Amino acid sequence: MPLEIVRNDITKMKVDAIVNAANESLLGGGGVDGAIHRAAGAGLLAECRTLGGCQTGKAKITDGYDLPAKYVIHTVGPIYNDGKHGEKVLLESCYRESLALAKEHNCETVAFPLISSGVYGYPKDQALKVAIDVISDFLLENEMTVYIVIFDKAAYKISEKLFSDIAEYIDDNYVDEHTDYRRESMRMNALPQAAPHARRKKADVDFLEICDCKAMVAGDDLDAKLRQIDESFSQMLLRKIDEKGMTDAECYKKANIDRKLFSKIRSDIHYKPSKPTALAFAISLELSLAETEDMLRKAGFALSHSNKFDIIIEYFISKGNYNIFEINEALFAFDQSLLGA
Repeated sequence: MPLEIVRNDITKMKVDAIVNAANESLLGGGGVDGAIHRAAGAGLLAECRTLGGCQTGKAKITDGYDLPAKYVIHTVGPIYNDGKHGEKVLLESCYRESLALAKEHNCETVAFPLISSGVYGYPKDQALKVAIDVISDFLLENEMTVYIVIFDKAAYKISEKLFSDIAEYIDDNYVDEHTDYRRESMRMNALPQAAPHARRKKADVDFLEICDCKAMVAGDDLDAKLRQIDESFSQMLLRKIDEKGMTDAECYKKANIDRKLFSKIRSDIHYKPSKPTALAFAISLELSLAETEDMLRKAGFALSHSNKFDIIIEYFISKGNYNIFEINEALFAFDQSLLGA
């Protein structure tokens, strides 16, 4: 997927460029900066000595030397005071300048740490939001795969309110996967003689409902509805893109989906996506919960209240929040799969 949050050691990332949260001297330091210099070897420090330092909010690029990455992009994040001294503007600039350098050097994959969130004291939830906002804006206009690399759980944090709101929503909606089965079994066992009659009655109602629907929907409208019954996931996706007045690029970028995967889906009427991919497109298209369920059925899936991943997705749809990057922040915080491919 174009933007992914991962737990890893950034010095081990096999990407075109990794970003170093450096100090103004560019001569190494603690934390991520020191780890990158140690892993890259003496050659990195020697080149950095020729660069004349770097201002806060700016970025400079060097070779990667002994690192798996071809380049190291060094950027200097702001020291956090109270958030009222231009810290946010400077942090945004770090990401923009780094991405611009990566694009200039034809990088297809880039890995970022969470800049300024360590000893520089930038609140982790706010630092993460800045990173997500700037990177996602960039990816709407550019083709690149970007990783936000989190070394451990303690280095990652979404807002306390969002986390508690989602946790409460999960508590209110989460059910044991066997609860519905047990309830239905108990009901049927309690009324064994009524079941056949109930089934016949249900069948009669279903038939009448179908007749009512046909009476209500005439001509071309009925034909259109009937055609939609047998449409594939790919056909429904392309239909919804047209109905929403979106371009293909707008849709797959908002879905955090790679262009190559979208091309496969478009060209193969029988393509079966993964559940996170199907949901990513539902989010991109800003579908209602009912429409999302319909799209999932086309791919052979369904939402379930015995699945925390599904409940989190439902939470965001119910709130009308279709920002896939913010949704992925929350999914990552709850140790769930991310949306996209």
